[in-house]
Amino acid sequence: MDATDKIYVAGHTGLVGSALVRALQKASYENLLLATHAELDLRDQAATRAFFEAQRPDYVFLAAATVGGIGANSAAPATFIADNLAIALNVIDAAYCSGAKKLLNLGSSCIYPKLAFQPISEDALMTGPLEPTNDAYALAKIAAIKLCLAYNQQYGTEFLSLMPTNLYGLNDTYDREGGHVLPALIAKFDDAKRVGASEVTLWGDGSPLREFLWADDIAAAALYLMQRYTAAEIGGWINVGSGEEISIAALAEQVRAVVYADAPTEERPRIIWNTSKPNGTPRKLLDSSRINRLGWQATTLLAEGIALAYGDYLARRTS
Repeated sequence: MDATDKIYVAGHTGLVGSALVRALQKASYENLLLATHAELDLRDQAATRAFFEAQRPDYVFLAAATVGGIGANSAAPATFIADNLAIALNVIDAAYCSGAKKLLNLGSSCIYPKLAFQPISEDALMTGPLEPTNDAYALAKIAAIKLCLAYNQQYGTEFLSLMPTNLYGLNDTYDREGGHVLPALIAKFDDAKRVGASEVTLWGDGSPLREFLWADDIAAAALYLMQRYTAAEIGGWINVGSGEEISIAALAEQVRAVVYADAPTEERPRIIWNTSKPNGTPRKLLDSSRINRLGWQATTLLAEGIALAYGDYLARRTS
């Protein structure tokens, strides 16, 4: 990659896409191709092909996706599988047809079996049943990996895939019911603080273990691999995580402490667990040893990231 290359970031307004734009700009890549969803619906095959034919990007970061938490995935599985299959197929095929030098596909750790051996290595893919609450989304993400591998095999392309753990960061979607757990916790505790609520009700029982990664760290990993490694050298797809896990109960306590940092302990709300709601996968820790051996490691500690994310939420809160 050099300064003259055209670099397309699909999904640049989202959590990961915006982090990628920051990373690329920081590294002095200025020839960025960006299009909002209103300008280009990547589910539309003809529109996607026309965009690639007109712009002919040299490098493509595929960070566009329809995403959500347990609630959203459970309520709209058809939307999650159809949207993400369409986006993956359209972008990957258009990148090939327009002659892109390299493509990096952003996946998800939910591709791995619900009861995979921990920490989860890349070899665990398709070795057992998926978590039912998000299997539609997971299947679309698995298909994207397989598309990249198939295009590499048949056409000699350089399409590689990153499988990040649970992500959070600047420009997140703080959806209280349909969003991912960490940003949803931030919004729920801030709501409680503003109205003086004495308790906050959360899904499940708090026991699941999760790993979290700051979005700018995954962006740094994506750029690092795109600049230095081929798909064959990373094994087709590669895990990217922080290497640290925490229970949802402990995470909730950390978020509560950040949101109520200026309040006495006795004014902090009690946490109520709604055990009628699903927990999801009991444990999900990625084995990131492969990317660590290639020279990359996460740098943002969870406590630091939660504070930064809460600041971002306050800055963008509209009501």
